[in-house]
Amino acid sequence: MQYDPDLVDQTVYDETRSALGADLVRILGYFREDGTQSISAIETAMRANDAAAMIMPADKLKGESLQFGAMRLADLAEHIEMIARKCVEHQQTPDEIVAQVAGLRTLFEETLPVLEYDSSPVVQRQSAGHPAQIKRRATLLGGHLGNG
Repeated sequence: MQYDPDLVDQTVYDETRSALGADLVRILGYFREDGTQSISAIETAMRANDAAAMIMPADKLKGESLQFGAMRLADLAEHIEMIARKCVEHQQTPDEIVAQVAGLRTLFEETLPVLEYDSSPVVQRQSAGHPAQIKRRATLLGGHLGNG
């Protein structure tokens, strides 16, 4: 499958897939759950103007994203984390990252189908198409590829 290398670094993903073997699907499920919780925590903190409450969930999302090679997601989570840390240090509200926090869930939802597609032995990779098609297929299947 070919897709934007800034979205998922295939080399990193392949290394993780190789290291995890049959556990990959289960660990991706944890990533989905943890990522969703982290994003919700970041959004809640943003609404409360609580920069300190953004730091840990952003750091966790960054680390887990890096594990799977989800580079754009990791970069955005790191950016949010660093700005939140700066805001805490300077006793400021995190107003400057409202747009980034607002886009975090969408990016996560764009990244998951690519990761899940590559983890599914059921999917015929030869007929994959473009990531946007994969995302549409995932949406049609209730957000879960291969559960047809």
